[in-house]
Amino acid sequence: MSGAVQMKLDPQAQAEKRTQEMWDEDTASKAMGMELLEVGPGYAKMRMRVREDMVNGHGTLHGGLTFAFADSVFAFAANSYDYQAVGSHCDITYHAPGRLGDMLIGTGTEVTRAGRSGLYDVAVHREDGTLIASFRGNSRIVRVPKDG
Repeated sequence: MSGAVQMKLDPQAQAEKRTQEMWDEDTASKAMGMELLEVGPGYAKMRMRVREDMVNGHGTLHGGLTFAFADSVFAFAANSYDYQAVGSHCDITYHAPGRLGDMLIGTGTEVTRAGRSGLYDVAVHREDGTLIASFRGNSRIVRVPKDG
């Protein structure tokens, strides 16, 4: 934009803007019934109810769906800045099973950011506080938007 002055958003407003843009296009998280509860710079909190179609042959939440939930929390935390980031490496440790009807709460926090890389931790708890899974994700910035 020639001659126009662009206003830089404060960090919280920037997090809300980028998160909303991403949420508007995130059909996968919505299809799983996820809800975005809070966002901030390097931070996201989401919840998801364990439905019947998410339970495996052991009668517990499928591990891949636990991972998908934690990965979405990670994605929103990592994309709360003025750029687009993707996961470059992620791992998860399962501590307790999720069960049909459980409300899961995922909280993602930034550990560090340097250059184009970031590191984020996600804790997935049952509503009663039981830790279900610990997830760690490495992000990589792939694009800085021009409309920043």
